[in-house]
Amino acid sequence: MEAHQERVPTLFIVTPVLFLVGLLLFVTLIHGHKELSILCFLVFSVAGCARVWSRMSLAGISYTSRLERERVFPGQEVILRVKVENAKFLPVWLQMSVPVDPEHFFPSGEESFLRESGLLWYQRALFQWELTPRRRGVYRVGPPRMKVGDLLGFFPREKETQGGSHLVVYPRLVSLKSLPLPRHDFFGVPGPKSPVTDPVYMVGTRDYQQWQPARYIHWKATARHGRLQEKVFEPTGQEKVLLVVEVDQFQKENEEAEFERTLEVVASVAVRLDRTGHAVGFATNGAVVGGGPSTVPMGRNPHQIPAVLELLARLRMESTGDILTVLRRGIRLPWGASCVHFSCEQGPTTLTMSNYLRRRKTPVLFMVCRPPSRMAENGEEIRGNVHSLDDICMEGTIHP
Repeated sequence: MEAHQERVPTLFIVTPVLFLVGLLLFVTLIHGHKELSILCFLVFSVAGCARVWSRMSLAGISYTSRLERERVFPGQEVILRVKVENAKFLPVWLQMSVPVDPEHFFPSGEESFLRESGLLWYQRALFQWELTPRRRGVYRVGPPRMKVGDLLGFFPREKETQGGSHLVVYPRLVSLKSLPLPRHDFFGVPGPKSPVTDPVYMVGTRDYQQWQPARYIHWKATARHGRLQEKVFEPTGQEKVLLVVEVDQFQKENEEAEFERTLEVVASVAVRLDRTGHAVGFATNGAVVGGGPSTVPMGRNPHQIPAVLELLARLRMESTGDILTVLRRGIRLPWGASCVHFSCEQGPTTLTMSNYLRRRKTPVLFMVCRPPSRMAENGEEIRGNVHSLDDICMEGTIHP
């Protein structure tokens, strides 16, 4: 992307210079210097016409701007397109710039990118910029800054622009080793390959099949339909995993680098679980950019993982309360669900979470950034596996 310096207008339109030209014109008229008088008249005529032209140039100018895509991963290129239209007979000079924060985008360190163009009558111009985000977050792109004026650019006038777009940058995906996910199955192999259905999850009824056990007969449905009906169950089922991010220790220790690393692991775990057929949910007690809920109920559908990734992109390292309060109010833990809890280190809430989930018959895996311990500060044993992020992280990235 090439940056342009703003042009410096000619000296002949500066007020003191025009005053001197006027004084010179008066002298030349007195002494009868025809050539100098004509030159002075030309300077005044050009300056006057350019000023009137510039005042009329704002009329009929409109623009639209859009990002090629509004949700990307770090390092992915996104294109910003700005289309400008001059809907009048008068041609104009146009300068378009886009404010860019060099801390958030590759590759340059300049604060804005400028393009200049001349627009003839009823003509359109298309400007295009390539932006590559550096890291996770939500960034405002635009609105573009637009200056128009006479074709010489002597008297540029800035046109107010509104709007702008928001670019959501997901956490990058990292390579993971095998995740020691806690299991909560009655009958061995989970999913549709299981030879045994799970009597806990009844999904409906159907006409009774004679080879099915009599205990599966649904007597109320039989009485309602006037013929034998049997219960239909899910296979031993679709595994359900709740991912929890607790931000208290990250905020307390100001561990921004570890916080970003943890979110990358959480995003990678969510994507892997979805690809292997798990139902995934997410909960956090961190603040969310733009407001909105801090939980994603457990489910499996095409919009589930994008919802989790967007919440991770909007997450800030700022606690909004107790994580248990978030779970009680925003997440329903069905039987058979498992939990993976992410935090900076073992703290007071680790044991509290362990006891809370144990009472709900939910196995839990604790993932911490610092070397873990099986014992809490008061000496009580933590019910659940405790692992370090280094135990599952591998070098390299997965290209989304």
